Amino acid sequence: MKITVFGATGGIGQEIVRQGLAAGHQVTAVVRDPARFTVTGDALDVFTSSLLDDPEALREAVAGRDAVLSGLGARSRKDAGITAPLTRTVLRAMELTEVRRLLVVSAAPLGPVPQGEPFLLGRIVTPLVKALLKDIYADLKVMEEELERSATDWTSVRPPRLMNRPVTGVYRTAVEANLRGGSSIGRADVAHAMLAMIHDPAVVKHAVGVAY
Repeated sequence: MKITVFGATGGIGQEIVRQGLAAGHQVTAVVRDPARFTVTGDALDVFTSSLLDDPEALREAVAGRDAVLSGLGARSRKDAGITAPLTRTVLRAMELTEVRRLLVVSAAPLGPVPQGEPFLLGRIVTPLVKALLKDIYADLKVMEEELERSATDWTSVRPPRLMNRPVTGVYRTAVEANLRGGSSIGRADVAHAMLAMIHDPAVVKHAVGVAY
């Protein structure tokens, strides 16, 4: 399978690339600064572009691919507002090249509070996080609205608090829902989930909660 990975220098993006190569896929990693990208592999192509606001500049990176996976997202509050515009450019590049399958990283706070959620997590922690990172989540909401308006076969993956842990392949998922008690997940397992969802018709045009 041929896949393109945006945000390939980020924690989730690098894991998508590593795991994609390990699974035998041909991977194109889109990066702005190749010096920050350390993954290597015989089936890896590194596409360098600083023009992530120009769909035409990304045409070569997505043409002929079976799927596009995006780890694009704000690294901190000062980056709030970057995800929706960058994703919009990716969507336009996909439309130009008639590539349909897209998986992106969003966030659990955009989904509903699960029924029976523990009091501390549902009534205190989640509202506090939403307030603290409201600009980031507002940006992600706009991104998801862009996905819904697009012609792509999209999936928005909504993890809770991200951690640096080795891949386990053991986690829970829920279509259009968050997981009860699901407070964290490793970046490597988010990548694992995204790769596993590429050919799953049940998650196409849906947001999917993922957590331990």
